[in-house]
Amino acid sequence: MESKHVLTDKHETIARYAKALSHPVRVYILEFLATKACCFSGDLDKILPIARSTLSQHLKELKNAGLIKGNIEYPKIKYCLNVDVWNEVKIIFSDLFRH
Repeated sequence: MESKHVLTDKHETIARYAKALSHPVRVYILEFLATKACCFSGDLDKILPIARSTLSQHLKELKNAGLIKGNIEYPKIKYCLNVDVWNEVKIIFSDLFRH
């Protein structure tokens, strides 16, 4: 008989990353950071047609998922792609879409 405990940590991880990727602005931010070493939130503020507070919320979601890192360089925050996690995301989603 099959166990009802079929959800694994991997499922939770995929769902966390998928949630972070579920908004086009966050996808754009990840694409942008993938082409740069790092950038300041003010750089993104100039590019994206959204309020600064909205941008902050999107950056927070990406940071909470571990996809980006933010370092305070007063008075600005510098954001970078978390390369180790980004590589993990590519592998996890590649495995998922193989099935």
